[in-house]
Amino acid sequence: MDDRTQLLALAARCEASSKPDRELDADIYEALGFVVRRKPAQLVNRRTPAGGIYQHGSFWKTLGTVSADIDIAVSLLRQKAPGWSWSLQCLANEETLAFQALVADCSGQGVMGSLALCAAMLRALARRDPAAPDSGLTET
Repeated sequence: MDDRTQLLALAARCEASSKPDRELDADIYEALGFVVRRKPAQLVNRRTPAGGIYQHGSFWKTLGTVSADIDIAVSLLRQKAPGWSWSLQCLANEETLAFQALVADCSGQGVMGSLALCAAMLRALARRDPAAPDSGLTET
């Protein structure tokens, strides 16, 4: 599976998910280029996070709950695509509550704002030209 296909598959998983998922979090971090240890073998103690860790530079950090926390999703988006615009909208009626996100002209939806934003971000990253990782999409 190539990178583009993996990103699009993760976007579909975000939209299909009915709740936050730690495996999905780890898969998103890996797809964005981070080195992830799901069950750290060398750093196991009471303070080791249950969801795993990821490498950021020379440090290992707690794996963020990107599928559950909009702040973490926005932070990852700003880190991986600093100039891109994004929006998030809540669509509510009497029976359902859903969110729709737009990142660089790519949309995503989900039962939580963080899942919708992740889906849109992953689609936008899949659309980006791999030869020019810092450009490739027009800002809106």
